[in-house]
Amino acid sequence: MEGEILIQAQQLSRRYGPTLAVADLNLTLRKGEILGLLGPNGAGKTTSLKMLAGCLAPTTGEISIKGASLKDDPLAAKRNLGYLPEQPPLYPELNVDEYLAYCAGLHDVAPAERTNAVARAKAACGLDNVARRNIGNLSKGYQQRVGLAQAIIHRPPVIILDEPTVGLDPIQIREIRALITELGKSHSVILSSHILPEIQAVCSRVMIINAGRVVYDQPMEAANAKSFDTVLVAFRKPPESGQLVALKNVTGVETIGEGRFRLRVQEGSDPREAIAEISVRNGWGLTELRAELKTLEEIFVELTSLKEAA
Repeated sequence: MEGEILIQAQQLSRRYGPTLAVADLNLTLRKGEILGLLGPNGAGKTTSLKMLAGCLAPTTGEISIKGASLKDDPLAAKRNLGYLPEQPPLYPELNVDEYLAYCAGLHDVAPAERTNAVARAKAACGLDNVARRNIGNLSKGYQQRVGLAQAIIHRPPVIILDEPTVGLDPIQIREIRALITELGKSHSVILSSHILPEIQAVCSRVMIINAGRVVYDQPMEAANAKSFDTVLVAFRKPPESGQLVALKNVTGVETIGEGRFRLRVQEGSDPREAIAEISVRNGWGLTELRAELKTLEEIFVELTSLKEAA
């Protein structure tokens, strides 16, 4: 894959006493990517993002952000990073302009540039019409926008967002997703969620974490491409299961009943044409032949239903 590497994390692990929250996480984020970190509640997503953002030290492993080590040169690394935790770090008694100006100072934006930085962040996040309102009086959706604005005010190449739509209503969720998609045109983004449609809607790559371990990492095109490893067949005059398992690229046969079988097939193969031909040749009377397609949702459920090995 082409593109400058902006985040490189190697062998990250994090323990809380005897509990291993994240184990051997390897992650690469390239320029222009929106990476979706998907997993059930308690899978280790937030712990992973806190380590990547420099808010939590890994028990083992190394992180570099745009070539700067988060351990050895944290200030240089964090200059290239914007972070929105699940609970936005907001001051409800400040208005939007005051808060963003304060955040610009925290991010070491030069005093002469802060007015422009605030204006730019407000415009990107759709906050111009609430600039003088106290943050505590804004809706949850607008508060999330303010949280996003503080994350991008110093124009970092990388933005990390932890569950950015949690607690929002459907209209607010759509607005925030559209905003993230727009931000992805000028920033690389890591977005965590346990909501699969959210990842599908905005991300270019998906990584699934379960029980602290990465169990899936693919471009969204591959994740959305419907794949299959089983084929359902039915015959009026069903053959013996041994005749089916002897077919090329068929690795197993499950008898369902009433002349129906589920054939497990070799990865990347498609034996349906051969099944149809042999059925005609032997007079089996083929009545059903279809691949059992696996959606990303099914892949997610399958992988996250697996219990961590003892």
